Amino acid sequence: MAAVLPYTDDNIDLAAAALLRGTVVAFATETVYGLGADTFNESAIAKIYELKQRPSTNPLIAHVIDLPTAKRVSTGWSRRSMKLVSACWPGPLTLILPRNPAVPRTAAGGRETIAVRSPGHPLARSLLYAFGGPISAPSANRSGGVSPTTAQHVASDYREHTDLMVLDGGPCMLGIESTVVDLTESKPVVRRLGVVTIEQLSALLGPIEVDMPSEQTASPGSAVRHYAPSVPSILVSREQLASVLATGSPAAVVCLAGTQVGEGHIRLEMPSDADGYAAHLYETLRRADAAGCERIVIELPSQRTGVWSAIIDRLRRATSA
Repeated sequence: MAAVLPYTDDNIDLAAAALLRGTVVAFATETVYGLGADTFNESAIAKIYELKQRPSTNPLIAHVIDLPTAKRVSTGWSRRSMKLVSACWPGPLTLILPRNPAVPRTAAGGRETIAVRSPGHPLARSLLYAFGGPISAPSANRSGGVSPTTAQHVASDYREHTDLMVLDGGPCMLGIESTVVDLTESKPVVRRLGVVTIEQLSALLGPIEVDMPSEQTASPGSAVRHYAPSVPSILVSREQLASVLATGSPAAVVCLAGTQVGEGHIRLEMPSDADGYAAHLYETLRRADAAGCERIVIELPSQRTGVWSAIIDRLRRATSA
């Protein structure tokens, strides 16, 4: 199994040295765990794609410690990008900008744009500081699978890779991936919903377009089916739930407080607040996947604003055929 190391100064130094040698290192961020490599090392970047079994056209996010490092990997900085950085960095906001030609195309999925963010988690920031440069890192799960929010999730996903170093920063506080805003168009466009909400972005930039990703966009996390358990999963309203559960085999049921699921099913109750739901979403999907049932049934939350919109986006893609 992959080696899980506690968050200590010595282990941060070990991980930074490994990155300098071209090794891939998994580490905690406030959103999910990432699988990181030196942004400027093409062979190290190739190892990420190989480990994740990720299409080479799916771009990675370059994680940076500060604005000067962000400008090493990207260009096209403007007043609106600076406004977002001032309000949201460090934190769960990724910006898509023109790629600095010094960055290998492979680190950006072969594109002329690059996704960049400055994480807020102290472990991620310590690693970036010790490494001294940008670290490109997608979520540390197998491509298309449920994202990891603990070091143990990563170790389990890569149990055969005993040489993989996993820096344990504890459970991820936010639990879903960063919001992605594309600033390469004439108007800013949200490419992936996240904890930085549409309402917050609109307050900073004015009305903002939402164009959810397809396989052809320059945004990370662009697969239509993504964040998905291995067990067949469906998303249903509370009104549909009883009839769905009445037919078919016993299910692992991801539901909200007050929802009854009947005998024979495994009930996995989610927090009723959006932040709590998001923080526990992937952990619960992994528990449902491991419950031994032939199907997973997820109750669709009724809320649609704020962080709930990002949660519903993840649920819809996790249950997409």
